[in-house]
Amino acid sequence: MHETWKLKGMLFFFHSAMTIIISYMPVYFQSLGLTGSEIGFLLAVGPFAAILAQPVWGFMSDRWRTVKLVLLLCLCGAIVIGFAVFQMKEFIWLIPLLYIFFTFMSPAGALGDSLAQKISYQKGVSFGSIRMWGSLGFGTSSLVSGYILAVIGIEYIYYVFAFFLLIAIVFCLKAPDSEPSKKKADLKQALRLGKNPMFALFLLMVISISLTHRINDSFLGLYIVELGGNETMIGTAWFIGVITEACVFALSAFWLRRFHPLTFISIAAVLYVVRWLLMGIVPNPTGVLFLQVLHGLTFGIFYLTAFQFVTRLVPYELASTGHLLFVSVFFGLSGVIGSLLGGAIIDAFDVRMLYQTMFLLALIGFIGSFLYRMYYFKTDQGKTDKQKMTALN
Repeated sequence: MHETWKLKGMLFFFHSAMTIIISYMPVYFQSLGLTGSEIGFLLAVGPFAAILAQPVWGFMSDRWRTVKLVLLLCLCGAIVIGFAVFQMKEFIWLIPLLYIFFTFMSPAGALGDSLAQKISYQKGVSFGSIRMWGSLGFGTSSLVSGYILAVIGIEYIYYVFAFFLLIAIVFCLKAPDSEPSKKKADLKQALRLGKNPMFALFLLMVISISLTHRINDSFLGLYIVELGGNETMIGTAWFIGVITEACVFALSAFWLRRFHPLTFISIAAVLYVVRWLLMGIVPNPTGVLFLQVLHGLTFGIFYLTAFQFVTRLVPYELASTGHLLFVSVFFGLSGVIGSLLGGAIIDAFDVRMLYQTMFLLALIGFIGSFLYRMYYFKTDQGKTDKQKMTALN
């Protein structure tokens, strides 16, 4: 097992803790009596913190040539600041506390994925076979936590979160670290990543698709409640979605090499279009549960292939920086825009209208992915990639 089981354990329990934040924090804020706009604003604080924090922590891990120690620091910071967050009831004070909390929590997920990608390469195993354990943790926790919170009450959310994160810290202490690169990361070189046209265009293309994904992350729970569901159904919905995501990751060794990553990204974009179209017309929460199967196909295919593609676009010594820049756009920038936009649409209309808007955004994202793919294969790097794929097949 190449000692990857320790890394798998860390991913399992970290994403179990992350389930609490993504799936139940909006419901917790609602229980405090906050409005839709206030909830949207608070949900935007985390992604905003991630935009700034993730590239910094990614560069520091490249600079210090250790992902594990930086990840451990983030996990410990999150559990300490998280206690203060869930004791605070005032909207105005939640803003700075959430910012500090997500400065540690958001980069931890990206660093875990970056470490998994590097370890998979070094040990000769598929990235998906390691990353799937994060999805399994997310799905299992979403199901179990839904029942627990329905019994003990949403006000005790921190204790469930802290339980999972403490176990993740223990596994992180035992997990292997990635082999340091021969070249030390340079700040000037890292800053030049933003001037890399293919990388910059790729991040721009990602926004339209990831925006819809992050809106769903923030407001799926509220949509289920609006349709007549409860906390248990929210947990069940996340469980179905993430288990199918884990299956996509687990089988990635069989399907990932069949086509170029950009082809899979376009396929995932089409599936996002179909997903949000159906979500916008679903009549009840049971229909949402059935449609959650599409979560695994959309996010699983898109995230895994995009993460791998970023590795091709950046130098190896800046791999973590590139990974966290991608994640800061996918979860951070898109999360800020999505939370603010989603809250405003809900206040003006309803959650159903929000999903209809997401359909149009996903359609724009698909067109963008198709145009980027055409442009990329006209470049020298794209032509080389195409020749390699042809040789493999």
